[in-house]
Amino acid sequence: MAQYFDLHPDNPQPRLLKQAVAVLAAGGVVAVPTDSSYAIACHLDDKAAADRLRQIRRVDDKHHLTLLCRDLSELANYARVDNRQYRLLKSATPGPYTFILEATREVPRRVSHPQRKTIGLRVPDHKALQDLLEAHGAPLLATTLIAPDDSEPMNDPNEIRERFQHELAAVIGAGACPDQPTTVIDLTPMGTGGDAVLVRQGRGDAAVLGL
Repeated sequence: MAQYFDLHPDNPQPRLLKQAVAVLAAGGVVAVPTDSSYAIACHLDDKAAADRLRQIRRVDDKHHLTLLCRDLSELANYARVDNRQYRLLKSATPGPYTFILEATREVPRRVSHPQRKTIGLRVPDHKALQDLLEAHGAPLLATTLIAPDDSEPMNDPNEIRERFQHELAAVIGAGACPDQPTTVIDLTPMGTGGDAVLVRQGRGDAAVLGL
C-alpha cells in the first residue's frame, strides 16, 4: 500500500519531506507533483528503482527518462551545455519544459538513451517539488505519470494513490497539477551549429524559445 504524504503546495512540511526522502533512499518509486502533470520518480543511482519505474510506466530503455534538477548549475553537472544552449535554458527555467541534451559521464549509462547517449533534463517551477529536491540533495530520475492504456498524464494525487497503490511506494500529494505534459525541446542539434527542435508541444509555450 502506497504511503501518502499530504504536502502544503506553498509551504511543504519539513517532517513529511524528510519521510519522503527516506522512501526514495530505500529504493521506492514515488509520485511527485510538478508544474505540468504528476510524475513518478526515484533515486538516480538505484538501478532496481529505475527498472521498477520503467515497469510501472510500461516503457523500455529507449524511452527518454528525465532528471529533475533544482537549478541550471545542477543541470550542467549531468549535461554538456554550450553558451547558446545555456542562454536558451536560462530563458525557460524554471518551467514546464524538458530539454534533451548530451549526457555527461555523471549520468549512469543505463539511464541515458542507449543509442544517442542523451538525457532529458528539467528544472520544475513547483515549490513542493523544489523543496523535495533540496531535501534529497540530488536530482531525481523521473518520467511523466501516464497510466497504461491512457494517453493523458495524471494530475489528481488521490486518483493516483487509488490506481497505483500496489505499485508505488508513496504518493506525494500537493493538490491537483495541470493535466498537460511538459513541452519537450531537443537541444542536441545546437551543439553542432543547428537549431533547437520542438519534439512535443505541452504546457510550456514554445514561442518563448523562438520555436
